[in-house]
Amino acid sequence: MTDTAAASAAPLGSPEAHILVVDDDPQIRFLVSRLLRANGYRVSAAANGREMNDFLQGAPVDLIVLDVMLPGSSGFDLCSELRRSSAVPVIMLTARGEENDRIAGLDLGADDYLAKPFSPGELVARINALIRRARRAVSQAGATPVRTYAFSGWALDIVRRELVDPHGTIVDLSTGEFDMLRAFVEAPGKVLTREALLDIAKNRVATGFDRVVDVQISRLRKKIEADAGGDAMIKTVRGTGYMFLPQVERR
Repeated sequence: MTDTAAASAAPLGSPEAHILVVDDDPQIRFLVSRLLRANGYRVSAAANGREMNDFLQGAPVDLIVLDVMLPGSSGFDLCSELRRSSAVPVIMLTARGEENDRIAGLDLGADDYLAKPFSPGELVARINALIRRARRAVSQAGATPVRTYAFSGWALDIVRRELVDPHGTIVDLSTGEFDMLRAFVEAPGKVLTREALLDIAKNRVATGFDRVVDVQISRLRKKIEADAGGDAMIKTVRGTGYMFLPQVERR
């Protein structure tokens, strides 16, 4: 990202949305903050995890732009801690663009992952999409008071974020696995493309994360199909995506 690119971005964002930029590089903080302000956002900045946590105790934010390589606690650690108490959207920025790093970040609960150097326009587009999706989810939650989705003896409690197997045992799910399963139970019997799963389950712009979806699907299958007598719950639709096969009851 360059200073010229930041200055030329067109205003696209919502003036009501508040974004926290967490990066130990002062130039990156300055350029990203200026880019987002030029696009209509309110912006605050922090240089490390301590400053981030101090800020969050005093002011709510709509989205966090979080660098991975931070002094002290890494962005991965901070994202994991954040997900224990908050669902605020998180975009991770990093010079580490390897697939395993992307999977690790998304599995810890990040909503998107952008490698440096990045396009200012792409960052703004992803932020816009995440904030729109988050606000839509809040609106839908108020209109649809569904707490539990039951299928094949299983129960997914979306309030407690718990999956209970047919024997009454809580099955541990990562944040990414929970979000993926929720996307399936909310659309049973429908083919969901990889792009749709990324968009629905993780609220991010879908670009180049096909492998991330496949890895999370594989992990999820191992957990929910172990007691299914060999019957598949998640069907692969070749060349398209995946379909959730069980009938789902909303409670």
